[in-house]
Amino acid sequence: MESLSLYTMLVVLIILLVLSGFFSLSETSMMAVNRYRLKYLAKQGHHGAQLTLKLLEKTDRLLGVILLGNNLLNTASATLVAIIISTFFANNELALLIGTLCVTFAILLFSEITPKVIAAAYPEKIALAASYVLTPLLRIFYPAVWFVNLFVNALLIILRLKPKENHNEHKISPEELKTLVLEAGHFIQKKHQNMLLNLVDLNTVTVDDVIVSRAQIEAINLDADDDLIHNQLLTCHHTRLPVYRGHMDNIVGIIHVRNILNQMKSGKITVSIIEKIMREPYFIPSGTPLFSQLQLFQENKKRMGLIVDEYGEWLGLITLEDIMEEIIGEFTTHAPTQTNTLLKQKDGSVIVEGSSLLRDLNRKLDIKLPLDGPKTLNGLILEHFQDIPEAGIGLNIAGYPIEIIQTKNQTVKMVKIHPAGTNTLPPK
Repeated sequence: MESLSLYTMLVVLIILLVLSGFFSLSETSMMAVNRYRLKYLAKQGHHGAQLTLKLLEKTDRLLGVILLGNNLLNTASATLVAIIISTFFANNELALLIGTLCVTFAILLFSEITPKVIAAAYPEKIALAASYVLTPLLRIFYPAVWFVNLFVNALLIILRLKPKENHNEHKISPEELKTLVLEAGHFIQKKHQNMLLNLVDLNTVTVDDVIVSRAQIEAINLDADDDLIHNQLLTCHHTRLPVYRGHMDNIVGIIHVRNILNQMKSGKITVSIIEKIMREPYFIPSGTPLFSQLQLFQENKKRMGLIVDEYGEWLGLITLEDIMEEIIGEFTTHAPTQTNTLLKQKDGSVIVEGSSLLRDLNRKLDIKLPLDGPKTLNGLILEHFQDIPEAGIGLNIAGYPIEIIQTKNQTVKMVKIHPAGTNTLPPK
């Protein structure tokens, strides 16, 4: 009879440990499950995902029913072991000590560590399945959970914590989002991954980073001869051109070449015709984030804008295509006069123009020149020397040896960038 009673008690003990393990599984899986994945599944009509989301909306109640069940079962297991020892071992102190150690080990092994490791490995499957059990349990034991949470909330208030804010939507920072995209590399094509990363970075890049400088811009001078203007329109490489009068600081409009094609067929283009066709220039403040400018282009139905500084002086222009290329990479054919020279040498070095944008160089050459200061290579070199350097002088920026090849009109025209780590520079 005693052996039968002992056998029954051991079976009950095993059942208690297994049930306790279920609550440990549930706790870890519910806290580790991907909530964005849950939302997707819930929208697809998955009942388990819908139940799980409802449970996670009230984390205090969910944890209350899980921990209530877990602790009750663990306490019952310890009590049952004490009963077994007192019944079959005559309250032997050594047996009581051994029994306590054994039940502690069993709880850790079968009810805590192992279930939680499994739940951490398969949180979605376990959480969705557990939600079918936890939902009715929460309804049954809600009075007990509510009573316990009264004291929990009171303690949190004493500690000046705000428990009602801990179930708000999880906000992801741009850096966290970039990490998620990078970690999803096995599921996203490399090209698509780069596009997503560029899109995330779009709000940290300003129009000054992708500006087309005034020296590279084709523009129409209304004070020029009609024949010169006509020939310029026939040979231009762009569909939209700034129009100025006298000097380039005096921008008076933007002309779309398509709008004057019919006029060109019937005869010469005159200044008066251009003045009738041209549109008001669209100005953009320097420092505007690219993402904001993309929205402004859309709202104002514009495709090109002139960038001006705080004094109203225009610095260059930016087009919708420039912003799109920041997201998806180069896809347009640039005019020959605007394409920066990039000549790769046999020794691994590259010859580039000083007017090249640092962001373009970093992207095309896979290098990491600093972007927190000047926007062009010329500006970076001038900032380093605090003077106009002579040809033949070398310097090292961010680990990249740079050699000045040509300077002209107080600017650095041509530069040779050597691979990082090489030591082939002439003396400064």
